[in-house]
Amino acid sequence: MKEKIFYYTDPLNDDFAGTNIKRKALPQDYSYLPKSKLRQAVAWILHHLIATPLCFLYLKIFCGQKIVGREKLRHYRKEGYFLYGNHTRTAGDAFTPSMISFPKKPHVVVNPDAVSIPFLRRVVEDLGAMPVPDSWETQKKFLAAIDARMEKGNVIAIYPEAHIWPLYTGIRPFTAASFAYPVNTGKAVFTFTTTYHRRKLFGGVKPIVYIDGPFFPDESLPKKDRKYELRDRVFAAMEERSKLSTYSPNSFLLKTEEETADLCGADLPQQNIG
Repeated sequence: MKEKIFYYTDPLNDDFAGTNIKRKALPQDYSYLPKSKLRQAVAWILHHLIATPLCFLYLKIFCGQKIVGREKLRHYRKEGYFLYGNHTRTAGDAFTPSMISFPKKPHVVVNPDAVSIPFLRRVVEDLGAMPVPDSWETQKKFLAAIDARMEKGNVIAIYPEAHIWPLYTGIRPFTAASFAYPVNTGKAVFTFTTTYHRRKLFGGVKPIVYIDGPFFPDESLPKKDRKYELRDRVFAAMEERSKLSTYSPNSFLLKTEEETADLCGADLPQQNIG
């Protein structure tokens, strides 16, 4: 595999997905919880009978992906929980939560770009996409949907790094914003960290995904501090797993000499970025 070099200036906001989708604002009446029984049935068929088998074939056969630690989820088959992962692939990151939470259907928090293509929007939504709200009205509906999903014992997958860095083998800094969801619901958090290794037989990259947890908010702390402490533990677990990568096909180079540790002040865990 030919090495690619990416130059970045802001590890929080730089994105190398290369999709160039023109984002459309979510309508004020956007629904995160479709009530139509017909649509729910179509979504179930689309995810369980069509998408999941295809995802398995793509990730297992074509990519050679391996998942380590799924047994940690056994006690949560009837409970709702959150999955937090590093964001280093396009299709792989879209499909992996379904392989982890099977037979449960995960609902993946996505950038609004994912539902901005008119003829694909409904399909993406039915496969479980939950676009990040971009207004106060949709924010209220989004938070209500998070609570409802957890009450129903669903799975919500989040990529806290927010932007794709292809096959990056480190963990980038991320804010504590999304950790308010497990703090407010009291549900378990699991991490899934994708590491990269050279394929021996066919060449290229072999992803190995490690699951860790459960992690719970520390209720001995004031509520306003819990999301930060939980974020730090999740970051530490993902960073430790990321060290297991043995192959890095891409290089990410800082474009300036400016320090990046103060990008979000106290809102970020202490770390080195490289």
